[in-house]
Amino acid sequence: MDIPKVLVGVITASPYEYCLREFLDSVKTFIYDNFDLLIVDNSEDNSYYDKLKSLSLNVIKDEHIKDIRDRLVHSRNILRDYVLKNNYDYLLSLEQDIIAPKDTINRLVRHNKDIVTAVYFKLVEKSYFEKNKLIKKTKELYPVLFQFAPKEMKDKMRFVLPLEVRGDKFFKVRASGLGCILISRKVLEKIKFRTVKGNTSYDDLWFCDDAIKHRFDIYVDTSVKCKHLFIKKDKNLFKKN
Repeated sequence: MDIPKVLVGVITASPYEYCLREFLDSVKTFIYDNFDLLIVDNSEDNSYYDKLKSLSLNVIKDEHIKDIRDRLVHSRNILRDYVLKNNYDYLLSLEQDIIAPKDTINRLVRHNKDIVTAVYFKLVEKSYFEKNKLIKKTKELYPVLFQFAPKEMKDKMRFVLPLEVRGDKFFKVRASGLGCILISRKVLEKIKFRTVKGNTSYDDLWFCDDAIKHRFDIYVDTSVKCKHLFIKKDKNLFKKN
């Protein structure tokens, strides 16, 4: 039986140099037998690209587009095109500050689904009210996963709660981040990464919207829990590069 061919695709920039060594060390531990690593660097200059090349890494230098959303989309579509042109079965979209378990690809591929994400967390600002009065604001860790909101709620989505990803579960979600997510070739043939001018949402949510419109389900495997390194450097760094 053929083992699906996977491209581990990473978008990076020079602010993420702080976690380069830990990230590369983690990827070297991956036990999957048929994957390649491709890094797309969209830094302002070539210094980080030169460093990556000096480490004999497969890296493409992308232009540094001023608008961060457009920049991410442009780099993400370089990964998409590479998958399609080089006959990969899947793209594992992996951010450089995400440290994934060594069996991540094995676990995600085994489900034979078109879109499966792992679990990683980010800081979310939460406001607490009492009798319509704000009593405190906190920052709490939540998985970068969203679920369909109840009909009585005005919002279309809600955060998946931390307790919902405890243990080893496999279920559908409304949307997820692109920090550690396996996407099939079939999906990439139909969907390009995009953003919407004048809208503050990033490409991850537009991708999930497009996936649902094309009748692709989005799943999460909660047995695959990743470490997010943004805390080590700058708590704002998790937003985007």
